[in-house]
Amino acid sequence: MKKHSWFIILSIFLIPGLIHAQNKNYPLIYTAVPFLSISPDARAAALGDAGAATSFDANAMHWNPGKLAFSDSRYGGSFSYTPWLRQIVDDMALLNASGYYKISDKQTIGASVNFFNQGEIQFTDWNGFEIDRFISNEFSLAAGIAQKLSSDYSLGLNIKYIHSNLVGNASIPGTSVTAKPGQTAAMDLGFYYNKTRPTDNDPRNFKKFDVDYGIVLQNLGGKINYGFGEYFLPANLKVGTQLSFRPDLSNRFSFIVDFNKLLVPANLSSDSTSYDQAQMSAMKAIFKSFGDAEDGFREELAEITTSVGFEYSYQEIVALRAGYFHESKHKAGNQYITAGAGVTLKERLKLDLAYLIPTKTGSPLANTWRVTLRIQVPHKSGKVDTIGDRIDN
Repeated sequence: MKKHSWFIILSIFLIPGLIHAQNKNYPLIYTAVPFLSISPDARAAALGDAGAATSFDANAMHWNPGKLAFSDSRYGGSFSYTPWLRQIVDDMALLNASGYYKISDKQTIGASVNFFNQGEIQFTDWNGFEIDRFISNEFSLAAGIAQKLSSDYSLGLNIKYIHSNLVGNASIPGTSVTAKPGQTAAMDLGFYYNKTRPTDNDPRNFKKFDVDYGIVLQNLGGKINYGFGEYFLPANLKVGTQLSFRPDLSNRFSFIVDFNKLLVPANLSSDSTSYDQAQMSAMKAIFKSFGDAEDGFREELAEITTSVGFEYSYQEIVALRAGYFHESKHKAGNQYITAGAGVTLKERLKLDLAYLIPTKTGSPLANTWRVTLRIQVPHKSGKVDTIGDRIDN
């Protein structure tokens, strides 16, 4: 395995905007635990990292907990694997497992775990001699519940625990400070409006356009402390929509768009107006993030990323996907094309693959791929089996 010095780890994972930093015109936004913002599953990754309003699958816990309420199976889950920054190192990976259980026709519960292995770090003294080694990692544990408010609307809530162990208890070079693992709690709130029913085979609904919407607030919680400073979580607002068209029983076309904005203060370049992250509360930071840019509204717009995706599905057995992710060149400037496919292996198993293609050469995100295995278990009769059904019977 490749060895990484502790300061490289801190640079990459505390300051994700350093990727393509040469493109920045505006100050970058700093957060801790940016792994919470990485697409964990192959389906959404193939759609340009869009998922706030897409049709339900087991990864709804990450994209919009409100989607859990629209599960059409009794229970299910997913397992995803993503090698990370393969152009730089060969021992980093993101692993995710998610699951859900439908407890009634209107309520569904879910859980997920996100584990980010950042590889082995080699510690050296000022003369370059090795003094220690450490495997850096981060993870989050989440539990959620979703409630249908009507046949088309739902709300969802996630509560999550976050643990980030970047360098263990290493001493920071040149200081008397000793690092420590950071930990905190956060929550996600999701609203979902759903008119697309992939399993609705009523001919009267064919050749109609259905529009779905999703609004999500993610990673709302306290700051995380590593012993050498407090850092904001990547709190964000995500708004998305999906336009679906079914010309017949077998074919479905979906067009997806997501907009995302970090709810974190910009690091202003003027010393007189810069924000002290150690003093500002996380809640105050959320409100400040909508109007703190030095260049005003134009810079606020530059902080919004856009994800565009397309999905074609044949009989819910085979799916082809493509997407595009855009971030302003005046910020971090990440821009890439995505592609992928999904196939139903058996009635209960679906396999998804995704591949990322940066639009610029030399990107550390090049050759990023993901694989996801999804499992869903319908009732034997074809009807969703819920706790209420079993009590009635």
